[in-house]
This record gives sequence, structure tokens and C-alpha cells, in this order.
Amino acid sequence: MSWIVLVVSGLFEAVWATALGYIEDWRQPIPVAAFFAGAVVSMGGLWWALKEIPVGTGYAVWVGIGMVATVGWNVLGEGEYFSLVKGLLVFGILACAIGLMLLPERPTV
Repeated sequence: MSWIVLVVSGLFEAVWATALGYIEDWRQPIPVAAFFAGAVVSMGGLWWALKEIPVGTGYAVWVGIGMVATVGWNVLGEGEYFSLVKGLLVFGILACAIGLMLLPERPTV
């Protein structure tokens, strides 16, 4: 369950990061509300998940998921430039995040 919460909270990192890009001044209610809601859900989920997942691993996965979601949203929805190299680098980060999720907590030797 902790991993599911961590992945969902990583996706909400993309919400607040994207909303932050829309804020030109802090009197804009919709992007400001989206920023704060996304930040609360994202950070709250991270906090909850880190009760059972090691901090270094959990934080790295959270950042990786958030980065992939943010780049994906901005490439598909906002027309951000995309190239093969960018795609490979994003895929590499995603692969590393998944790899960290699949590692056992302690090696069995």
C-alpha cells in the first residue's frame, strides 16, 4: 500500500509543478489552488509512505515519478520540446525508480 501511495503522491508532484508554471502572480485563484492542493497531497503522501519505505529510496522514487509525469504532461499537453535523447533520459530515470521499488529492503546473503 505504501508504494501505491508513493506513486500517487509522485503524480501529484506533477500537479503542483505544472500549476506553478501557470502562476504569474499569487492572486490567480485556480493555479494557486491547484499548486497548494497538489503540494499538500504530494507531500502528505510522501510523508505517509516514508513511514514504511526507507527515506532515500522513497524520496528518489517520488522525485522520479514526479519528474516523468511533469515532463510527460508538458510534452503532451503543453507542447514542450521532445527529442529522442530527452525521451531516453526520462525513460532511464523511470527505469531507475522502478528498479528501486523492486529491490529488497535488505540483501539476502
